[in-house]
Amino acid sequence: MKLVYGACFYPYENGTGYTVVVPDLPGCVTGGDDLASAIEMAVDAASGWVLDELESGGDVPPASELRRIVPESPDGFVNAIVLDMDEYAEKYGNKAIRKNVTIPNWLNTRAEQKGINFSQVLKKALEEMLHVS
Repeated sequence: MKLVYGACFYPYENGTGYTVVVPDLPGCVTGGDDLASAIEMAVDAASGWVLDELESGGDVPPASELRRIVPESPDGFVNAIVLDMDEYAEKYGNKAIRKNVTIPNWLNTRAEQKGINFSQVLKKALEEMLHVS
């Protein structure tokens, strides 16, 4: 899943970097010593914010239209950031939950005889059904 959010960039007072605020993600603030690192840090911070929300059972906040986002100071500007949540979750997502399932006894016996990992099978099946990886 790829998401696009608007981010407000504000130059540091000394002119060597930027503070970045993602208005659609409350409290998501970061910064970088130059524009490239500020963009990278914004993508990382926003991705972490969204992943935490998803792992806590929340929804992905809708993104505002870029043209509707207005920086809080005249020296700020708005830029889009792109989040690749599948890649980020694969790299950093580690919250696992336990699920109990009910299957027929005969199926359980045969799967255990084959050494099948039930968690891996369920995870793979859910990813396929949900078209995620």
